[in-house]
Amino acid sequence: MQKEIISNPRTGDQYLLVHHPSGLDILICEMDGFSTTEALFATKYGSINTRFRTAQDPDICVVPEGIAHFLEHKLFENEDCDAFALYAKTGADANAYTDFDKTCYLFSCSDHYQESLGILLSFVQEPYFTQASVDKEQGIIGQEIRMIEDDPSWRVLFNLLKAMYHNHPVRIDIGGTVESIAKIDADLLYRCYNTFYNLHNMVLVVAGNVKADEVLKIADEKLKPCRDLSLETFFPEEPADVVKHEVTDHAAVGLPLFQIGFKSQPASGIDLVRAELECYVAISVLADPASPLYRSMLEEQLINSAFSFEVFTGDGYFANLFGGESADPYTVRDRILAEIARCKREGLDRAHFESVKKACYGSMLRESNNVGATATNLMNAHLAGVKPYDSLQILADMTYEQVQQALCTRFDPERVVLSVVEKEEGQ
Repeated sequence: MQKEIISNPRTGDQYLLVHHPSGLDILICEMDGFSTTEALFATKYGSINTRFRTAQDPDICVVPEGIAHFLEHKLFENEDCDAFALYAKTGADANAYTDFDKTCYLFSCSDHYQESLGILLSFVQEPYFTQASVDKEQGIIGQEIRMIEDDPSWRVLFNLLKAMYHNHPVRIDIGGTVESIAKIDADLLYRCYNTFYNLHNMVLVVAGNVKADEVLKIADEKLKPCRDLSLETFFPEEPADVVKHEVTDHAAVGLPLFQIGFKSQPASGIDLVRAELECYVAISVLADPASPLYRSMLEEQLINSAFSFEVFTGDGYFANLFGGESADPYTVRDRILAEIARCKREGLDRAHFESVKKACYGSMLRESNNVGATATNLMNAHLAGVKPYDSLQILADMTYEQVQQALCTRFDPERVVLSVVEKEEGQ
């Protein structure tokens, strides 16, 4: 068993990285003075991973959209009982989620973390699927899909992604479609489970009021060794341009909802961390509540407090997004484009850049004093192939020139999409 202590030279924080004989990487962060524990058991398997191959496969395997989310639902049930019923006995707060590029099973607790950790490691490694239970779940998830398709905030986002991406599966909802999940059967679930829930493709993170030797003792008891499958995932070729620049939908809304997205070149590893941070600082300087753009649009009632922005990234996709409510989303788009063009010519405000950079740095430091945030950051960084403390160092070293360059290269007006959901006719 290989062990390595990873330290943050800027803060003194540290965690233990263990390469367990089972094939699983385990990250343990003992946080003195905290009373809670958070554990995350995650696989690098999300909704976009519909094409894959292992060393045993002669060809690429293509599976229906939504199967990663379907698997997450089914793993909580085994032949004997429901995992939530077991957690109820320990008092842990348990949950799970499927994202575009990962699936995570987690719990938080104040007591009995060892028992809860045993439950977590057991049920995730014990799949039980029958065709009857799959058929039942298809009906349940099908209802969920229909409900969320009626949600205007869902529609405005995925209409944007479909207008932005020609082929990349990020354009498809995490839950898939009613048609795609109808193709899922028990054999296919086992195929995807045995491929992506291989411990070499997973990570266990435990943070807070824990002891490393106690965690490793439970891991030794519960983990089932497996061989590395040499898993590869594939994505269809994605053009640099967008599908179309505008898309409009109708729903029962008060003010129209909008999403504005700038499609950009994807990145990976440390390059993705750097690009994501640079774009977040750039977009904050452009449009946070202290910016002239935000204040002017708010005063003119073009936007309200629902206005937001984010850097939307993952395996094979990268976009800078603005969203909110507006009586005139087309003017909001034009004002954002005009401000970007001005800042490309004249430069971002240097004083505002320094203020945003300091605020981001402070936010990262505060997260290091939060058990849940610490565990999540450890997991995300490890699955991305970087060290969790890289972000803080990159932000500390970030220069105005780097952020200005990110603005110039990753906010291309030729690759912008506006998605609007407005009132239904006659409403």
